[in-house]
Amino acid sequence: MFYCCERSSLVKVCGITRQEDADRCIALDVGLLGFIFHPKSPRNVTPEQAGAIRTPGVMRVGVFVDQAPEEVRAIMRTSDLHLAQLHGDQNRAFCEAIGKSRVMRVFWPERYATRVDLEADLTAYADCVRFFLFDAGSGGGGHGKNFDFSFLGGLKTHKTWFIAGGLGPHNILAALDSCSACGVDLNSGVESSPGVKDPDLLQTTLALLCQSGV
Repeated sequence: MFYCCERSSLVKVCGITRQEDADRCIALDVGLLGFIFHPKSPRNVTPEQAGAIRTPGVMRVGVFVDQAPEEVRAIMRTSDLHLAQLHGDQNRAFCEAIGKSRVMRVFWPERYATRVDLEADLTAYADCVRFFLFDAGSGGGGHGKNFDFSFLGGLKTHKTWFIAGGLGPHNILAALDSCSACGVDLNSGVESSPGVKDPDLLQTTLALLCQSGV
């Protein structure tokens, strides 16, 4: 089961590059929108491009891989971001430099032999981040594939946590049934091409989440 306080309040749509996609997500009551600041990504935007996309009432998240803390903070100001999603191997000091209430720290379950090993790392970061996000692969992002979400079943952490990895209408309910995630992060699974969200895929995915009790 998927739990959130309001309809779609813990649904994040990442890789936003266009105002029309942001508008559509807002109309569907998506709670968080993500902007990617990584030149190697086909969804990369500049701080100025992100700042020009208006998103009233929505939490704005920037995805960062290898920038220094001062650059992350500068981009957050220019782009009017609420959160920094740290998608590299940023340490505790990095998180603290951004600010506890402003960090979503990414972890890759496939790196861990057991869930207990993962939980140990989560405990080490629990007091310097706001959210956790679990993604597919062993590093980076944008893989567009699932991982074994059941690995997270019974996860012990007091933090709100999201799952990502090729989620869309074809697999969203099965993913949530297997791990009781707090939130979901949608990207390639609701696109017609990189950086272009598909209206039908978005609407269908959100409708499935609502039907399941979101």
